[in-house]
Amino acid sequence: MNSLTQIIKSKESTIGIIGLGYAGLPLAIRFSEEEFKVIGFDIDDVKVNLLNNQESYIKHIKEDDISAMFDQGFMATTDFANISDIDAILICVPTPLGVHNEPDLSYVKSTLNLIKEHLREGQLLILESTTYPGTTAEEIVPVIEKVGFKVGENFYIGYSPEREDPGNKDYTTKTIPKVVSGHTKNCLEVTTALYDQIVDQTVPVSSTQVAEMTKILENIHRAVNIGLVNELKMVADKMNIDINEVIKAAATKPFGFTPYYPGPGLGGHCIPIDPFYLTWKAKEMGINTRFIELAGEINSAMPSYVVSKVTDALNTVGKSISGSKILILGLAYKKNIDDLRESPSLELIELLLEKGAHVDYSDPFIAETHKTRKNDFNMKSISINKESLNSFNLAILATDHDDFDYKLIEKESKLIVDTRGKFKVSKKVIKA
Repeated sequence: MNSLTQIIKSKESTIGIIGLGYAGLPLAIRFSEEEFKVIGFDIDDVKVNLLNNQESYIKHIKEDDISAMFDQGFMATTDFANISDIDAILICVPTPLGVHNEPDLSYVKSTLNLIKEHLREGQLLILESTTYPGTTAEEIVPVIEKVGFKVGENFYIGYSPEREDPGNKDYTTKTIPKVVSGHTKNCLEVTTALYDQIVDQTVPVSSTQVAEMTKILENIHRAVNIGLVNELKMVADKMNIDINEVIKAAATKPFGFTPYYPGPGLGGHCIPIDPFYLTWKAKEMGINTRFIELAGEINSAMPSYVVSKVTDALNTVGKSISGSKILILGLAYKKNIDDLRESPSLELIELLLEKGAHVDYSDPFIAETHKTRKNDFNMKSISINKESLNSFNLAILATDHDDFDYKLIEKESKLIVDTRGKFKVSKKVIKA
């Protein structure tokens, strides 16, 4: 057992989390719960200041949890010189797509540039960001070796993909099994020892490439199956069949079937983005991933399909989209969270505005929009009541938050386009 493994198991090590978003902040809280000292790093002054004032900027993370971190010595900072005080450094920064759906590792690379002059012997560096197989070995290891360290001897590198599911009360950072890997056998030993302290089960694999591919597979699995049910939704609609009823009936089979549900498109940082990391890498090797790309095409087309259903619905009352007042119900990419990254609701707004509609939204978790990778609408959520619902020509249920009053929405809306299967088809309800 090396000295770093010993201080990790004795909980005398200091943990550094770089990137204090939906993946990094829960991880910082979890280490603090196990009485580790944690230092959080971020380039965003606003996040750092809020945390140091013991305030939360993520809806499902309570301020009591942040206060508890400070009781264990937590601090947040934008000063990366503090990296020299860290024993285990965990990188949880975004890995988005470029304009041509190519991997954008700029956040990972800029993080390495910020910290490399502050690294020291005996540290563990782990990438948690989702990426293509080979990233750790090809992008991180050479940087560390160039600094002068010998990976596996006096410096350790691992990869362990995040598996956070914001808003899911059944699975937490502690209870979700954690895939772990290392660049060498010694690296794997230290990485496993670290996560053994905070999760119920670690799942060691033979290489960082296997761990990277595992995360990609998990999200491709979901993307392809959601693409399948989205395509079947359009077929079922032509046959006047409720696809949600079909799925619920099929899900009663106790083997061989997993239910996936259609929607207005894919959202979040993982499913709309991660499959393209593999398609890009596969093309580098001369392989076309047709199945994955087809699912991506179907899922990407869903907002346009929803808008076509809006056109159909308005036509039944002699109106066009241009000039109509349309309410988007739910801005977050899935229910009961405040995360609008890659949300299909944003694309719906963009498409409707392009067609001349007057658009508002209501979301109990998102008071106002903020700039995203693609959009900057500068909109504020409106309250739902009889008067507000009556003022719109049509409402689109885009995100099925539990906090919505569905009886009120159904009663007071003039027309509803339902993308989530919450309402029964009627003269005023159209499925999409």
